[in-house]
Amino acid sequence: MEFLHSRLENGLEIIAECNSHAHGEAVGLFVRTGARDETEQLAGVSHFLEHMTFKGTHSRTAEELNRAFDDVGAYCNAFTTEENTVYFAAMLPEYQDRALELLADLLQPALRPEDFETEKLVVLEEIRMYEDQPPFGADEKCRSLFFGPHPLGRHILGSVESITGMTVEAMRQYWRQRYVPGNITLAAAGRVDFERLVASARRYFGHWEPGPGGRLLTPVQPQEQFQLFHKPSASQQYVIQLAAAPGADDPRRYAATLLATILGDDTGSRLFWALVDPGLAETASLAYSEYREIGLFSTFLASTPEQMPQNLQTVRQIYARAAQQEPIREDELQLAKTKICSHLVLASERCQNRLFAIGAEWIQRGRYVSIQEELEAIRQVTV
Repeated sequence: MEFLHSRLENGLEIIAECNSHAHGEAVGLFVRTGARDETEQLAGVSHFLEHMTFKGTHSRTAEELNRAFDDVGAYCNAFTTEENTVYFAAMLPEYQDRALELLADLLQPALRPEDFETEKLVVLEEIRMYEDQPPFGADEKCRSLFFGPHPLGRHILGSVESITGMTVEAMRQYWRQRYVPGNITLAAAGRVDFERLVASARRYFGHWEPGPGGRLLTPVQPQEQFQLFHKPSASQQYVIQLAAAPGADDPRRYAATLLATILGDDTGSRLFWALVDPGLAETASLAYSEYREIGLFSTFLASTPEQMPQNLQTVRQIYARAAQQEPIREDELQLAKTKICSHLVLASERCQNRLFAIGAEWIQRGRYVSIQEELEAIRQVTV
């Protein structure tokens, strides 16, 4: 396993975890732009733009793009988060150059007005879909309350109002500002020919004009709020609680991951045995997520309305006891380490998963962490 890094003259970075024993390969473009980089008026533009890249470019129609990936047996997709938009393809190593050519073309969308108006309806339906299915958008509403005016509180999909009022020219301007070489990392994992990867990157991305890109980081001031949303059609009650946790640059993030596993993973945690296993709740979980300035502990509960008050009391007791009367035990910590390490090792068998891991690490912290280093960091956490 070898990690290699290069940079084009226009600022685009190239990283690769090269594994000569792998049979496949995955390549991806990690764009440092997401919901947090939008204005209130353009809420949801990052995700909407991700949709639009698949609607055709200046040289290929949407159908031609799809067929071109299919012709080489490649799986291509994309996703948007609060902080990044990622485009990726998994394929056989001999099609590395072709996949890179297609991804480069994908990121130069035509953004035709007629496609924009058609896809706007698709995004609006997606927003309404999440509002109509459990937990009925409560997770996004809770984030908005927790972060207040901070950009991390913005909904990835945007709102019906922001998407309806968005213009294609506003999206074009956003694309010109954010999709610049200095804001993009090209990552690859698997049986990578790195010399050829750099040569292909220079051929397909080298002529892209550099731009400012960047991101303004602002302190987060968590808001303590409570809000009730009534959904007459719901048969269950859902509770989401957010609390501040270590951020992306905090070395305690490994301890936070283990703590969330011990208290609230979906099999064998304290919440599971107290609430899910005896049938008192359909779901009772605690999850950890990280962002640049802050991390989040997210508690999620789903049960009948009649059972919810007692379930909430149980959750409070479990958290309080973990900090006082019943601190984390060594056997619980070891079990959590085994679970997380097993998941990391098994997931690393797929090139696509290693692509996401090294790309996210690089774009978040500007460094490479091997699977061995990740496992060691987890194993070093103590009670």
